[in-house]
Amino acid sequence: MSLLASYENCRALHRRYGRSYYLATRLLPAWKRRHVHALYGFTRYTDDIVDQIDTGGDGEARHRARRLDAWSARFRAGLEGEEVGADPILPAVLHTIAVFDLPRVDFDAFLTSMRMDLTERQYRDYPALLTYMEGSAAAIGTMMLPILLADDRPSRPAAERLAAAREPARQLGMGFQLTNFIRDVAEDLQRDRVYLPQEDLDQFGVSRTDLAAASANAAVRELVAFEIDRARQHYRAAEPGIEMLPPVSRRCIRLASTVYGAIMVEIERNGYDVLSRRAVVPRRRRLAAVMQQLVHSA
Repeated sequence: MSLLASYENCRALHRRYGRSYYLATRLLPAWKRRHVHALYGFTRYTDDIVDQIDTGGDGEARHRARRLDAWSARFRAGLEGEEVGADPILPAVLHTIAVFDLPRVDFDAFLTSMRMDLTERQYRDYPALLTYMEGSAAAIGTMMLPILLADDRPSRPAAERLAAAREPARQLGMGFQLTNFIRDVAEDLQRDRVYLPQEDLDQFGVSRTDLAAASANAAVRELVAFEIDRARQHYRAAEPGIEMLPPVSRRCIRLASTVYGAIMVEIERNGYDVLSRRAVVPRRRRLAAVMQQLVHSA
């Protein structure tokens, strides 16, 4: 697998599964864009291993655990300089890590959270969910940060810039993921997962039976409204970090934030019913957001 082909595989994964963020990356210069695709490809490929269902029945979790262990071992061996052969993802992500000297701790945190997905079906309260999101969302924000902060060439940004922007990047990652959790309640339940904390369900009197219904009752709608307010707190905490980015990155992340915010608006327009249909931002609104960022940056 050539490096160029590996980057193209990552781009294809991003285009297929990460439509909102993929659209935003079109505002980045090409030299940044491919590195963002590489990190997305790595995280998506890993997530697919965890979410894949083995038709073998009782051995499902063990099968996924073995695949995740093998994938993690190949990745870590690649970090140590071993050949990764024909792997479609690893050449690109290993090259990106080397170019920007990305901290391995973020990748370790991500893989730890992916392993949690093999056994955890629900989280007791929001602090417990934040522990999971530390690797599954916050770490992705911080691993992207050196690429986004770079000015006009692949380079490691100054330590003080990275330190100042790190917490806002974490907050933005968590805002994005919590938005996904809110939107995908019905889809996640089909995998026997409920990411909204049990403490919150109890507070609003929501049961799993309520979440499995064809449409949301009043209690579920109140719960969703509460979680949307919580997600917006993360977006507000991320706002100062967006202003720290160079203009070419700022417009990309601003667009991604706008589109994810529009998902919550769509949920509100549907009366907070996330069970009857999946909230999708219409294409015309996404394109209008692109044009708005282009005009603003011009």
